[in-house]
Amino acid sequence: MIKEYFKGPIVIISRFILGAVFVYASYDKILNPGEFARIIGNYHILPFGIENLLAIILPWVEFFVGIFLILGVMIDGATILVVLMNVVFIFAITQALARGISIECGCFSVTSETGSAIGIKTILRDIGYLFLAYIVYYRKDRKVEYFPKSI
Repeated sequence: MIKEYFKGPIVIISRFILGAVFVYASYDKILNPGEFARIIGNYHILPFGIENLLAIILPWVEFFVGIFLILGVMIDGATILVVLMNVVFIFAITQALARGISIECGCFSVTSETGSAIGIKTILRDIGYLFLAYIVYYRKDRKVEYFPKSI
């Protein structure tokens, strides 16, 4: 089975990639929550006002999940949050594309100069992050980890 290969450097590299991506993704959103709330609102999924709350909370969740993955703290919980966030991101992008809404992703930058439009590439990138999360969650060995779940 493929899970037998999820050990050693591949797991640690996957953790670091996921962690770095989520820390990087959170940075601009933390600095510009108002702009991030506007981008969330452009998806037309949430009721008015909820996007403000999400724009304040989500970047910090991304930040701490990334830090936990990099440091090796509570890996299973952080990985589950990565999966949940990516599934929601994929759903939001897919429904916007299906409805013909052409908007900025808000994935890594919320400023209009450096933002990127949503598309199939965005969905495929998030699926790649789901695969990395799969590798981390179903790892064989638990090296450089603190506070793992009880086995």
